[in-house]
Amino acid sequence: MSPVSTPVRQTMRLAQVASPLLAARFLERLFFTPPRSATAPEDARFLEAGEPFVLHVDGRRVAGWRWGRGPVVVLVHGWGGRGGRLRAVAEPLLAAGYSSVTFDAPGHGASGRGMSSLPEFARALGAVVERFGPAHAVVAHSLGGAATALAAARLGLDARRFAFLAPPATPATWLYSLADALDVGPAALEHFRLRSERRLRFQWNDLDILAMARGMERPLLVVHDWDDRVVAWTEGAAIADAWPGARLHTTRGLGHRGVVRDPAVVAEVVRFVMGRHARSGVPLPGDGAARLDYELFHPDARRRD
Repeated sequence: MSPVSTPVRQTMRLAQVASPLLAARFLERLFFTPPRSATAPEDARFLEAGEPFVLHVDGRRVAGWRWGRGPVVVLVHGWGGRGGRLRAVAEPLLAAGYSSVTFDAPGHGASGRGMSSLPEFARALGAVVERFGPAHAVVAHSLGGAATALAAARLGLDARRFAFLAPPATPATWLYSLADALDVGPAALEHFRLRSERRLRFQWNDLDILAMARGMERPLLVVHDWDDRVVAWTEGAAIADAWPGARLHTTRGLGHRGVVRDPAVVAEVVRFVMGRHARSGVPLPGDGAARLDYELFHPDARRRD
């Protein structure tokens, strides 16, 4: 969570003096509005090469892209990200004969501005899989992992395999961290809960990722960096521990965003997605000379948080 500025604290203080309901509306806007981030030029070029599509989910526009015509692998970005963020995973999957599909979640990138949320991520993912599925695999980063778990546990989404990169196990705690930072009182927080539950058609108590994980049956790979300062390693480890048969792959020094670019991580994810169909003839970015070529042509893969 980004540091809370002094003007935002002052506005919340005045809102609570005026009305707890007004404060709840302000908190809702703050919490559910994703940050806007620039798209890296190489990600933009990759998206431009894809076949664009547009879906409408609960009255929201969802823009997406598809490459290839093989078994479908859906790529889900995290909070404040874009579909192109997982380009490093999409490209070797295409080389291996898979179809990569990604999208910008509501309120993100080409899907327009406005508020967004975990349930809206999940519903958008469900609509994408319904359009292009069945899904062979879903590869998701950060909040996208939690949204994928929600879609699989509560919305009927199915895939043969799941891979989560730096997933949060307890996203609701971000709300309480923000509320504490703003000194939000119990009355405003209760108004916020009721408003958001009506709008999203989910109760906060139902967004327990660990409880969802315990009922899963499909294979899961969790990749989480020990030095992640955005979502603690313990969160991904908890999901892997709760999900029957899941495997945890721990990295160091990559940070929260570096795991989606690192050649060795990408190779691990691609092998997992391919499963028993993995074959030695497919070049993977973590393998010897292939890794060197990958880093030469993808210099962003060497960057770290």
